[in-house]
Amino acid sequence: MFALLAAAVAVALATPGSAALAAPEDEGGSKKLRTALEAAAKGYDSAKTKLANSKKRQTQLSAAIAASEAKAKALTAQVDEVAVRAYQMGRISTATMLLNSADPGDFIERVQSLDTLAQMDSGTLVAYRQEIDKAKRAKLAVDAEIKEQQRQVNVMAKRKKDAETALAEVGGGAAGGFVDANSAAAKPAPRNSDGSWPKESCTVKDPTSDGCITPRTLHAYQQARAAGFTRYTVCYSKRASGEHPKGRACDLSSAPGTFEDSAATGDDKEYGDRLAAYYVKNADRLGVMYVIWYRQIWMPSTGWSSYSASGGPSVVHTNHVHLSML
Repeated sequence: MFALLAAAVAVALATPGSAALAAPEDEGGSKKLRTALEAAAKGYDSAKTKLANSKKRQTQLSAAIAASEAKAKALTAQVDEVAVRAYQMGRISTATMLLNSADPGDFIERVQSLDTLAQMDSGTLVAYRQEIDKAKRAKLAVDAEIKEQQRQVNVMAKRKKDAETALAEVGGGAAGGFVDANSAAAKPAPRNSDGSWPKESCTVKDPTSDGCITPRTLHAYQQARAAGFTRYTVCYSKRASGEHPKGRACDLSSAPGTFEDSAATGDDKEYGDRLAAYYVKNADRLGVMYVIWYRQIWMPSTGWSSYSASGGPSVVHTNHVHLSML
């Protein structure tokens, strides 16, 4: 009887339908570490988006400066003519010009000519002043953008330091990482008009469990499957902390059947390497917060770092790739 029960348990654990039971229960690291990494990653991403927007505005403002200066330069010759004419004619010359009219008709014609000339002079001067003012305002705006860019660069540097400090508690340090130049390009997930990521909650059905995940997490899961990464996966799971209960994380087994209680080797290791590299290459397209695989963690701010948590294959991530989403 005992042998039959043991066999039944073994079959249940190897069955894809037993996702919640087979999912790794301990992702390694502490709740404090995961909170610090999330704050660092989100802060870095926000500063990166603001920096990109500021550079875009600077480019537009620089174009506006060039356009205004070109227009002002083109008007310079006309403005010089206005100045010369004003100097030559003056008030007395204008009055004399009118008084010397031979008849009323000639007088009216000269008045109209002077009015037209005055309008032309006024329009030229106004246009010239407007272009000069536009250029000055744009230059001030560019100076402000340069200051904003430096501020965001400083924020990014601080967030990078925060992540490095948090990772240092679990042996974090520069690592070789996993890169695949042949990784497929994923279809980008939707962003806000300013380039930031929309705030999402656990609102869509998780195809890997009985729970829910965010739309962005679902997109990342579906894109990986479309790229050929179709092995056993569990996204949502009930835990005390982390992204899994929020629907913002997936554990993707390196083995075809389920999560094996041993470090991946051979084809399974190569599969995990390629999967981790795929998510890293498409991090900006999909909204990846970090990737953990084979005792290493990747974040946008730090690149690959060692992640030396202590424990079994699930804890040190040698049997599955962990994906956390922004």
